Amino acid sequence: MNQKIGTKCVQAGYTPGNGEPRQIPVIQSTTFKYNTSEDMGKLFDLEASGYFYTRLQNPTNDYVAAKIAALEGGSAAMLTSSGQAANFFALFNICSCGDHIVASSSIYGGTFNLISVTMAKMGIETTFVSPDCSIDELNAAFKDNTKAVFGETIANPALTVLDIEKFAAAAHAHGVPLIVDNTFPTPINCRPIEWGADIVTHSTTKYMDGHGAAVGGAIVDSGNFDWMANAEKFPGLCTPDESYHGITYAEKFGKEGAFITKCTSQLMRDFGAVQSPQNAFILNLGLESLHVRMAKHVENGQAVAEFLQSRSEVQFVNYPGLPSDKYYETAQKYLPNGGCGVVSFELKGGRAAAESFMKKLKLCAIETHVADARSCCLNPATTTHRQMTDEQLKEAGIPAGLIRISCGLEDKEDLIADLEQAFE
Repeated sequence: MNQKIGTKCVQAGYTPGNGEPRQIPVIQSTTFKYNTSEDMGKLFDLEASGYFYTRLQNPTNDYVAAKIAALEGGSAAMLTSSGQAANFFALFNICSCGDHIVASSSIYGGTFNLISVTMAKMGIETTFVSPDCSIDELNAAFKDNTKAVFGETIANPALTVLDIEKFAAAAHAHGVPLIVDNTFPTPINCRPIEWGADIVTHSTTKYMDGHGAAVGGAIVDSGNFDWMANAEKFPGLCTPDESYHGITYAEKFGKEGAFITKCTSQLMRDFGAVQSPQNAFILNLGLESLHVRMAKHVENGQAVAEFLQSRSEVQFVNYPGLPSDKYYETAQKYLPNGGCGVVSFELKGGRAAAESFMKKLKLCAIETHVADARSCCLNPATTTHRQMTDEQLKEAGIPAGLIRISCGLEDKEDLIADLEQAFE
């Protein structure tokens, strides 16, 4: 039965048997017992499926990952300790020293720093392109050693909307996958795989959890990218792995399972950025109401954006649901039901005006967080994006005086009243 996405939020990933717990069980155990060394050896050789150490895999995590895979329409998924870990693993799984990435310049500051600084120290270079670049400009960014293209469906906090089909077409023309961070819209409002993305990542800390309770990340493989057709670009997937007795992932697990299997058996084994089973359990509680909550976040975001646009104190408002927004038409294509509850705007008076305004808010707390039940706000230039220069901030669409407000699940009239009293 082809279930609607709301049903999948509630039901997918775990089906209890007769007399088994209705809720996903929390398997709070580091290790798993076997009767013989031979039984365990099959797991280490990837000849059998199962669990032996929670640093690699845990049943609770796998139930929740399966639900997220179902929501995104992917073939396989895994949980990580954070969204940062998810993006690093997704890229590092196919990139190594001497390789190259093409990325949208309009992405979350932490991811920008990960790609431009930390991964550069590992010998992986990146060419950043504007999300608005022409096809020719995009194609010109590729090199012979390019291994992946990366972007965000809705960029945090610039709220640019990625033209997924354009970036996917360029990636595929050069024989590499498109990796899309879909944190802000969630699969409720956009499923990038349906538009040509190959790998989807999430900071599950945000809307998926939705209550500021559990840090986590997820990686979903579409199962569509043919690694063997581009075997010379992806030796890690298409040549024998001697640490697993010569297994070639793309041959043994096919295009549906190779990417996640390698990511788990190599990167999770060696880096250990695993999500705790308790956090996965909390995440699943959030997923069960995701389809209900996202509609309310969008309703509140739209109302707040329209109010801010009416104020003379505001220089500009970024929200792709506004007809005046630069990305409105793109959003209508990819996000017909709305994007998210995050709005960014700049006050006349720049950084000083932004800091003064935020101090006067009562409902909207100043937090280094976004996308949960409670409204919060932030000046990215002094917090999440403070590693970036003013020039980099401008290029990413984040001027120094920008305020990012995340509209929670409160009544929209109360949110607007809070903003109004801060203006007054």
